[in-house]
This record gives sequence, C-alpha cells and structure tokens, in this order.
Amino acid sequence: MRFTIGFKIFSIAVGLLILMGATALLSQRMTHTIDGQLVVIDRNYFPAFVSLAQANIHTLEESVLFHRLLAAIDNGEEAYAKEILELRPRIAAASKAADEELVAARKSINEQINDDLNFDDNIALARLDTRAEFLQEERKYFEELRAKLMVAIEKGPRTEAVRLLAEIDQWRDDFDRRIAAARRDMRHIAGNAIVGTRAYQLRVAEIGIGLLIIAGLLGLTIAAAVTMGLVRPVRRLLAGTTAVEQGALDTVVPITSRDEIGRLTQSFNSMVGELRTKAQIRETFGKYVDPRIVAGLIDRPELTDPKGARREMTILFCDMQGFTSFSEGMTPSGLVTVLNRYLTVLSQPVRRNRGIIDKYIGDAVMAYWGQPFTGADEQARLACFAAIEQIASLPGFQAELPELTGVRHGFPTVNLRIGIATGEVVVGSIGSDETRNYTVIGDTVNIASRLEGACKAYGTRTLISEATARQAGDAIDTREIDSVIVVGKSEPERVFEILGRKGEVAAEMLALRDAFAPSLTAYRAREWDTARRGFEQCLEIVPGDIPSQTFLARIAHFKKHPPADDWGAVWSLSSK
Repeated sequence: MRFTIGFKIFSIAVGLLILMGATALLSQRMTHTIDGQLVVIDRNYFPAFVSLAQANIHTLEESVLFHRLLAAIDNGEEAYAKEILELRPRIAAASKAADEELVAARKSINEQINDDLNFDDNIALARLDTRAEFLQEERKYFEELRAKLMVAIEKGPRTEAVRLLAEIDQWRDDFDRRIAAARRDMRHIAGNAIVGTRAYQLRVAEIGIGLLIIAGLLGLTIAAAVTMGLVRPVRRLLAGTTAVEQGALDTVVPITSRDEIGRLTQSFNSMVGELRTKAQIRETFGKYVDPRIVAGLIDRPELTDPKGARREMTILFCDMQGFTSFSEGMTPSGLVTVLNRYLTVLSQPVRRNRGIIDKYIGDAVMAYWGQPFTGADEQARLACFAAIEQIASLPGFQAELPELTGVRHGFPTVNLRIGIATGEVVVGSIGSDETRNYTVIGDTVNIASRLEGACKAYGTRTLISEATARQAGDAIDTREIDSVIVVGKSEPERVFEILGRKGEVAAEMLALRDAFAPSLTAYRAREWDTARRGFEQCLEIVPGDIPSQTFLARIAHFKKHPPADDWGAVWSLSSK
C-alpha cells in the first residue's frame, strides 16, 4: 500500500495527539476521583466527627446545668423556682441537641458506608456506627435518670437528688469516655481517608508523569522510526548523487518505499541509466568522432544543426613524410599498430589545444578550430600550438618504433608536413539521410590541404596562411616563405613557416628569419644578386636551409630565363 510523505507526517502528528489525549483523559479521570474523595471527606467524615464532638459537648453542658440546678436548691425556694424556670428548657435543649448530634453522626457514617466511593474502611465505620447506636441507647438510660432527678429536685428528698446527680455524673464520665473514644476513632478514620486521598493524589501525579514519559518516549520512538524511514532513503539518494557527481555512473540506489522519495529514487535511477547510456555512447563513439561532437549530438543538438552555417575557422592538415617507404616491409598487423600509435601521438596535441579531429585519411590527420568549440580570437593560436607540439612529439614516437615493431634498427626518420589555413568555411552535418558527418568544407579546407603538400616543395615542416599568422599574432614566431597560388585557386596566398612559440625559438632560427626577410624582398624586386647574397647568408646561418636553397635555384633559373613582366613574384604550385 502506498503512503505519501504528507500522510506519514500527518499520522505521526495524529498518533502523538492521541497519546497525549489518552494521557490527559486518564489524568482527568484520576483527578476526578480525588475530587470525589475530597467531597466524601467533607460531606461524611468531617460531619460525623463534628456531630460526635458536638454530642459530647452537649452532654457536658447538660451535666453542668444539672449541677447549677442542684445548687439553686440551697439558695431558697424563690431562687430555685427562678433557676428551674431558666434551666429546665436549657437542659431539655442540650439533651435534645446531644441526641440529634448522635443521629446526625450515624447518618453521616451510614451514608459513607453506602457510598460507592470508599477508602476500604466500611468495616471500621460499621463498628463505629454500632458504638454510636449504643451511645444512643445510653442516652435513653440517661433520659430516665434525668427525669427521676427532676422529680427528686422538685419534690425531694434532696438526698435522692444528690444520689441521682452522682449517678448521672458517673454515667456522664463513662459516656464521655465512650463518646471521646468514638470521636477519636472517627478522627482516625477521617485522618486515614485524608492520608489515603493524599497518597492517591501523589500516585495520580506519579502515574501522570509516568504516562507522559511513556507517551513521549513512544511518540518519539514512532516519530524516530518514521523519520529514519524518510531520512535513510534521502541519505542513500544523496550518497548516490554524490557518487554520480564524482563519475560513478554504475550507481543504483535501492528503492525501499513507495512514497514520493521512492518515486524520486526510481526517477534518479532512470536518470543515471540515461547518463550511463550517454556516457557509453560518448566512450564508444568518442573513439570515432570527437567527444564534443558526440556531446553536441546528445546534449546540444543545436551545435550540429543539419542546415549548416558559415563560420571563420582554422583548418589543420598533417601528413607523415615518406609514409609509403616507411610502411614497406611491415606486416599488416604491425603497420596498423604503428599507425594507430602515430595517429594517437599526433591527435593528443590537437585535443590538448581544444581542436576537433575531423577525420583520419590514411596517415593524415584533419582537424579544425572555431566556434562553438573555441573562441574566434584564439583558434589560430591554438592550431599553431598544436602543430608545434606535434613536431615536438616526433622524437618520442621515433624512439617507440623498435618496441612497437620488434625491429631494433633500419627505420627511416619520421617527419611531418603540416598545413594550416584560416578563413570562412561551411560547417554542419553533411552526408546522406542514413549517414552523416559533422565536418567543414570550403576553400579554406583546400588551402590547408595544399599548404601541407607545399611543405614538400619548400622543405619545411609547417606552412600557414597569412590569415592564420595574423590571428596567431605575437604568440608564435614565424618566417614568411613565399607567395603562392595553390592548385584550384587563382588568388596568391602569402605563406609562413612556424618557427616556434614566442620566446622559445633558438637564436640562429631568429637570425635566419631576420636574414631571410630582406632576401625575399630583393627576390620579389628582381634584384637577383642581392637576393642571392642574402640567401647564401641564410645558408651560412643555418646550413641546409631548404627554403634558401629553393630560392637560390629559382634565382639561377630566372637569371637565365627571366620571368614575365606580370610575374608578380608569385609561385604557382603544380602539385597538390
């Protein structure tokens, strides 16, 4: 059965209210019992005790009046007559009052005996009632003595009156002892009732506190159990979220409830499953397509809009020099092993500099930089940095060849040709309805490819376009090589060689650059002798500089066969 969190919290509140209500109700009932006991004590016990005391007092008053009456006889008939008229009604009233108090005492005692609320003292009260009844019988005997005494006082003889008065005094003393004993017993019984009430009151307070503690503990236990039932899955969910955040996409949080947290946990597991699937897609296809392209296909489809867009981007082509001769004599598996390692070595600098590997063409790599993957102001600089790092990684790859192939010697020196161009291209998902490739196309791509091929003609490792050199700015040191027209283009393109990062180029290469620039200017002005001397100076700085040798060969050719007037110092590349 499914219970919501709101229902659980409401149930805790209701349960606590029921427990507190039951405790309050029980305390009220017990307090009501105490009130009843106090009412009984006030209504029955105290009146019975007071009635017995009053009966005793009235008996004493009656005896005193008898003595006064007897004393009046000695004062003469006139005094006696006057005294008897005054005392007779008072004696009768005291006697009647004593009898009434005894009746009232017995009435209170019997009402208590018959009351449902008692203090387990009905037997003691019954005994006391019997004694009160006996006192009433004694009062009857006293009434007889009193009547005789009155006759003796009025008619004589006086000796008889004195005797009867002495007998009454003796009876009174005995009656006083008995009624005093009854009064003490009544006081004792009433005292026990009061003590019992106080004890019950203390017990009620203790029970109330105990019930309150039990209710509180029970409520806290239930609340803690329900709370832990809510908190534990939340903690598990939090731990799962933290694990997923740290990359543990195999995390599965157990579902232990059917409330909102259970449904949230189920949704979380489903979400992690989707993330795991996407991660597997990235991991799998990231080996064939750049991970950022995969991320665009999965998370940001707007990056791979099939409609395409025109953007300025920087394109890099790199190719192994002499791959055909390098691969001769290798087994297919050995060649694949070497080629995979070679392409890995060349790809790492591209990825480190946030470039996109577009494709592998045999031993060649095509990559590009540009929005939205890199900023427009940094794409040329990053492409040049990647080219520099690719060239720097070749010695390490050369050293790995014996380990990769199992052959210890006989390998040709591995070298690279890299062409980089910056310009407008069309970028988008290009292909058929079934198969597409997110790539770039346009003249800039062709120029980069042609510049890579032009490296062969100039004997350089890198050639970059003028736009690339301009945007890279002071981040790199370059040497202008020539103005060329590549195959398929009619406009000349000034091309530059990358010497290295700014501040990291050797002094002789900077001296070569500084000597090469005026020599190139003289060459373009057809000042053949000045240009020749300049290029010869370049060879003195760096012997074997192939661009300088290339221009010396051209100068020798042009001195014999001068170029046309509209030559423009532009060299047309005939090969791709």
